[in-house]
Amino acid sequence: MIRVGIIGLGYWGPNLVRCFSDLENCKVTAVCDQSRDQLLRIKNRFPGVYPVESFDELLDRDLVDAVVIATPTATHFDLAMKALEHDLHVFVEKPLAKTSAQCRKLVEKAGERNRVLFVGHVFLHSSPVKKLKDMIDSDELGRINYISSRRLNLGPVRKDVSALYDLAPHDISMMLHLLGQKPYSVSCSGFDRLNPGIHDVCNLTMMFEGNRMGMVHVSWLDPRKERVLTVVGEKRMAVYDDLEQEKIKIFDKGIDKPASTTGDFAEFQLSYRYGGSYSPYIKEQEPLKAECSEFIRCIVDGDIPLTDGINGLNVVEVLEAADISLRSGGQPVEISQLLEAEQSNRHGVVR
Repeated sequence: MIRVGIIGLGYWGPNLVRCFSDLENCKVTAVCDQSRDQLLRIKNRFPGVYPVESFDELLDRDLVDAVVIATPTATHFDLAMKALEHDLHVFVEKPLAKTSAQCRKLVEKAGERNRVLFVGHVFLHSSPVKKLKDMIDSDELGRINYISSRRLNLGPVRKDVSALYDLAPHDISMMLHLLGQKPYSVSCSGFDRLNPGIHDVCNLTMMFEGNRMGMVHVSWLDPRKERVLTVVGEKRMAVYDDLEQEKIKIFDKGIDKPASTTGDFAEFQLSYRYGGSYSPYIKEQEPLKAECSEFIRCIVDGDIPLTDGINGLNVVEVLEAADISLRSGGQPVEISQLLEAEQSNRHGVVR
């Protein structure tokens, strides 16, 4: 039986307590938060948990085998590092850390201690994304040209991170997973209307090898809630709408180029394909509960998670490059520049 401690009982923490409490092969033995009122609420709902206000107190007591960190992004690195140094398995809500350098240190420490480092990219554990991945891998959609997404709503507005860091990790993680690679270049634009320096609206563009592109639009200033991801392949196109009952729709639509060109004008005419659409069967399950179950399974079986530390690092590299681009007027930033800059700083090289 894996003993689990939940750190942070704000917006998402109580959902994590619920999901882990429903699993048979683990037990939530402790919860940690600076709010006594929130600790009392959780204690009343889950009488078997031990409430503590201090993370250090939780670490000093033999209460848990693994911790789940659902605190503000700026705290992720320090809390996760402390937990790993105490030989605990660690689940960190997205993003893994603020910088790619911090992520690399966590990955290294988890390897040294032989502990599971798991990142909360919850959509990679959802049935619709698994279905899309299967369809892409089986070539049902054909070669993927681009993926675009919209993640919009009116609030909740964050004061510690921008909409880029708060909302975009979901879509970035899905795109990297579906395409099976990291982008080589990132550009981002946006504006900060409510709090200077904290962008409320962001438009992110990722360029991938093979002339493929990913586009992400996030905002907490939009009148309508949207959670839509579109995958455009050469054979078919797919739309994943997380707010619809039928999550995925496949469209047999596209534009076909002529097979050969001999100079005849007619052969240069593009052929537009307007086929039908259908919704594939998907066996639904709650993504968060599936994610929590996978974390425990990886601890028990000693497996490497799909959303491991490297997966978290890849997403943070994109976020970090996008943030640099955002603050430099949308100029493209190559992912490779991040590691080069980090290595230069380590050796005291000034560029």
